[in-house]
Amino acid sequence: MIKRDLVIVGGGPAGMAAAVSAYENGVKDILLIERDQYLGGILNQCIHTGFGINYFKEILTGPEYADRFIKKIKDIQDIEVSLKSLVVKLTNDKTVTFLKPGRLETVKAKAVIMATGCREKTREMIHIQGTRPAGIFSAGLAQKLINIEGLLPGKEVVIIGSGDIGLIMARRFALEGAKVKAIIEIQKETRGLLRNVVQCVEDFDIPFYFNHKISRIYGKDRVEKVSVMKVDDNFNEIPGSLFEIKCDTILISVGLISENELIEMAGVKIEENKTSVPGIFVCGNSFKIYDMVDSVTEDSILTGKLAAEYIMSCK
Repeated sequence: MIKRDLVIVGGGPAGMAAAVSAYENGVKDILLIERDQYLGGILNQCIHTGFGINYFKEILTGPEYADRFIKKIKDIQDIEVSLKSLVVKLTNDKTVTFLKPGRLETVKAKAVIMATGCREKTREMIHIQGTRPAGIFSAGLAQKLINIEGLLPGKEVVIIGSGDIGLIMARRFALEGAKVKAIIEIQKETRGLLRNVVQCVEDFDIPFYFNHKISRIYGKDRVEKVSVMKVDDNFNEIPGSLFEIKCDTILISVGLISENELIEMAGVKIEENKTSVPGIFVCGNSFKIYDMVDSVTEDSILTGKLAAEYIMSCK
């Protein structure tokens, strides 16, 4: 079994900021584990600007923001990065088991920081009736298909929910020549940042329906249309308000949930950035969902410092 002072699970903005912070606060034996083939996390597919305004005092794209921290990580020899490595088990004695190309490894750490990020809520979580045709995507998956894979998922799009990723993808589809037929939000106000409403929706004259919901999805092989209904403040359907929108693609953008299955597996409860187990920490979107990556960075810098203080107290 390998022994390390600090193991960080997740090489996105949270994990990288925590690693740099821990090093700057005296930790010289750090293992950073990332399941993807490169560091950066979700930032790599966020090619729009708006990052770094608070932390770097500059307007950056997602890849540019990630690159700032990737360069810091590469310049620190005491941070070892293990890419294409999937953590499969965490125990409350701070033992981490992960799969990497060709083998299974187990590492015992003095401290562990979980920076596993978050994932999108799915259609099943919002209980939309109808068939299950092709053409239904999470907003983040559509973003990856367009920005990284160079594929356009559809030409006539309806977006369910007004999370920031969905708003940004409304603009992205419009820029690629697709028609965004509507954004349907069940609440009476947006879930996203005001700047994204203005820059991604209003500037492109995209119809925005508040207090509405998708009541049914239609389509045999591919999405064909959706039916939409107006709801009152208690989300009850208003009779006589039904109308249909023809489309071939649906994006789901109804919020994010923290990825904490490994923490739950270990029987650990989250208590602020610390947990119920001394020496196990959590930061970034795996701690709580943030609106801005700058806030994720600030939170993770604090967590790296807390982990360093814990490790030093163990010596």
